Amino acid sequence: MARLALKYFMLVAMLLSGLSNVQAEEVKLKPFVLAYKGAGTLSERTEQTKSALAAGGFTLVGEYSPYADANILIVTNDEIKKNAAASEHGGFGAVQRVAITKVKDEVQVSYTNPVYMANVYRMQGDLSDVAAGLNAAIGKMGEFGSKQGMTASKARKYHYMIGMEYFDEPSLLAEYDSYEEAIKYVDTGLAENKNGVTKIYRVDVPGKQETVFGVAMKGPTEADKYMDDRFIMSEIDFQDLKSTAHLPYEILVSGNKAYALYARFRIAINFPDLSMMGSNSFMNIMKTPEAIRTVLQKSVKK
Repeated sequence: MARLALKYFMLVAMLLSGLSNVQAEEVKLKPFVLAYKGAGTLSERTEQTKSALAAGGFTLVGEYSPYADANILIVTNDEIKKNAAASEHGGFGAVQRVAITKVKDEVQVSYTNPVYMANVYRMQGDLSDVAAGLNAAIGKMGEFGSKQGMTASKARKYHYMIGMEYFDEPSLLAEYDSYEEAIKYVDTGLAENKNGVTKIYRVDVPGKQETVFGVAMKGPTEADKYMDDRFIMSEIDFQDLKSTAHLPYEILVSGNKAYALYARFRIAINFPDLSMMGSNSFMNIMKTPEAIRTVLQKSVKK
């Protein structure tokens, strides 16, 4: 009898352990973290956020105001860069983006979720310590950007739907004779503001020939609107909590090649719930993926 009771106890323990493991694996991640929502002015909150980030050990590498009532701070630190160096095309994840957005009578402070981004960019580490650092520096009220969220395993193999690009299928923008030549052409092209694409920041990944450039995209004419940051966000960032930290886009120099994540992946990872058809849908920006690829390609052309 005692032996049967022991076997029963062990079976229950194993089942509970298995259930616990499943639950742990099913933690859902979302693209963004809301740090603050409330009173204040855009300028006050921007300066307060800058100070808090600096005190928390984050280095500001760029700022971007893509349209009225929106400021974006791009930050990094040694841990983020070290993880980037250990990861294939890790330069795409070499920064975190923090947004301050005025929405009617309130200000929202939000940032890219480091753990989510580490997984969608298939990075070596999950940046949980970086997430804790941002939480301590500027706060965490909750995650947003997707109703259901994604498990880490799903995020690592994410694509929007069948036939659309994965993380490991970026667009090859240009090929050069060397890493040094690649950097020269990308830096020069962005400085010349070719086709409305300009540099916001540059971060060199330590210990490898890899550099990420953050870029602003402004369509010079109405015909160029599909590559324009303001136009794109006006169509897709329509929820009450704003996903301003989706911006800016990146160009990655890795070795002697320049890449960009294709927009059907780069937009979808931050807006995974965006519908394919209807108002505020991917259909409204159907020309955007090729428009972005083409303008970035022209901007860094040898």
